[in-house]
Amino acid sequence: MKVKKIPMRSCVISHEKLPKKELVRVLRTPDKNVIVDLSGKCNGRGAYLKKDIEVIEKARKSKVLNKILEVEIPDNVYEELINIVNNNE
Repeated sequence: MKVKKIPMRSCVISHEKLPKKELVRVLRTPDKNVIVDLSGKCNGRGAYLKKDIEVIEKARKSKVLNKILEVEIPDNVYEELINIVNNNE
C-alpha cells in the first residue's frame, strides 16, 4: 500500500516547515480583498501562519503580511485568525 504524501508549508513568521493542516492560509484575492482561506484552495496570493496566538500577534505587529501580500491587512482578518486558533484548541 502506498503512503500518502503530506503537503508541507512554511510559516511566514516562525519559518517552520509544518503540515498544511497545522497552518492557516491568509489570501489576497485577484480583486485585492484579504480573506482567511480555510480550504487552502482559493485562487490568489497566499501566506501561511502557524495556528498559534503568539505567531498571529507577531504578524500583526511586524506587518509582515502587508509586505508579502502587497496590500493593507484589516484588523478583522487578525481577529478572525485568533478566533480560528481559539476554536481549534
